[in-house]
Amino acid sequence: MSLGVARGLFLVAALSVSAFAAASWYEPGPGVVTSTQRSNCLSPKIKRVTQASPEANQNLLILVMGLSQARR
Repeated sequence: MSLGVARGLFLVAALSVSAFAAASWYEPGPGVVTSTQRSNCLSPKIKRVTQASPEANQNLLILVMGLSQARR
């Protein structure tokens, strides 16, 4: 087998593998999941968000200060 024939067969094999990979590549587009659809994976019910009162205790402040000092 001559070098030209081997190169041609290699080129055909490489193009066929690339074409097969491109044909089998599938990425679904973004979609909205709603809870009205009955499926195996339902979205959770939306709960009202309540505002938590920001109370910082001494342990939390010491932890934050220690973490910020450790990054230096």
